[in-house]
Amino acid sequence: MALLLGLLSAIGPFAIDMYLPALPAIGQALRADIGAVQMSLTAFFLSLGAGQLLYGPVSDMVGRKPPLYAGLVLFALASVGCALATDIHTLIALRFVQGLGAAAGMAIPRAVVRDLHTGTDAARLMSLLILVFSVSPILAPLAGSAVIAVAGWRGVFWAVTIAAVAGLAMMVTQLRETRPPSERVESSLGSALSAYWVLLRDWHYLGLVFIGGFAMAGFFTYLANSSFVMIDHYGLSPALYSVAFGVNAAAFIGASQLTGSLGERFGLVGLVKFGVVASGIAMLAMFAYFAAGGDSLWVLIVLYFIASGFMGLVIPTTGVLALEMHGAIAGTASALLGTLQMLTGALAMAVVGLFTDGRPLPMVTGMAGGALIALVLTWLTLGSVRSEPTRRTQQA
Repeated sequence: MALLLGLLSAIGPFAIDMYLPALPAIGQALRADIGAVQMSLTAFFLSLGAGQLLYGPVSDMVGRKPPLYAGLVLFALASVGCALATDIHTLIALRFVQGLGAAAGMAIPRAVVRDLHTGTDAARLMSLLILVFSVSPILAPLAGSAVIAVAGWRGVFWAVTIAAVAGLAMMVTQLRETRPPSERVESSLGSALSAYWVLLRDWHYLGLVFIGGFAMAGFFTYLANSSFVMIDHYGLSPALYSVAFGVNAAAFIGASQLTGSLGERFGLVGLVKFGVVASGIAMLAMFAYFAAGGDSLWVLIVLYFIASGFMGLVIPTTGVLALEMHGAIAGTASALLGTLQMLTGALAMAVVGLFTDGRPLPMVTGMAGGALIALVLTWLTLGSVRSEPTRRTQQA
């Protein structure tokens, strides 16, 4: 079950990470500039984020499997269209549709876990799901490089189409419906909108969401620009670029596994404060180096490796704190958190894309800017908080 749910969750991120080594080749093949090619990535992020707001309530109303089926079919059809696209505008539009399909796999598997288990059993299954999901940033760029070497950039979209079809087949044979009709009676569009309204009026919740969101914005900026910087500017092969990307992802994943033990020892609030400050220092040092005229690939890799590790302490921990006071509507709170953070990252990519020229400085500026905003939000949201907030339950 963990493998199936993890693979369903990873289809969307895999379609992002596998796509990265192909960005320069797509620009050349479709005669598009860097900004236009990056827009195909931004469009995917926008729909991947916004789509989750739809799939969560729908899965409460009609069950988990129908919207998962619909999302995977939509994703597969859009992937075929991307593989056949002959101009960048068509590709951007189809990537948006592809993201809408992938959003089902991002939103619903967490709900399936809650349907099946509670307590330690749920935590165990969720940790396994996240472990499968987290492998994507490491393996996907390497897989994308291999596919590009054999079949060109269009082969990436055929590969994710096959992954979606495999996911559908596994769902048919391995996944039972976990939300029976008797549990759908009280779910409605009105109850979902009411829950969202509760969350949007909670400034503490929103502050925590955007601390994680702007910490992630630096990663999103790196995601959109790093292939151009490392392949075109520094001359790395797609395979070497994939290794460099995977190293930074490994730092994030490795550090995130420590949040439980460190949180017990120092408190979650203290962990967030420390992680945000330490990550911000590394990012600002990187910005200062490149703004002063430096141009070393190793400085970029090493400092971002350090920053990624500290972000691994911040992003999961802010998520836990944001949901702490909304146990009664945790599913809705989780969906809104994912959407707002995804949209924040997409906005950061779009803004930095306006200034991108293939050199490191615009990318590094955007990364440092996200870290600085996260630092300010941490001071505003948690500056006077010494420990975890008192648990309280809010009803929609």
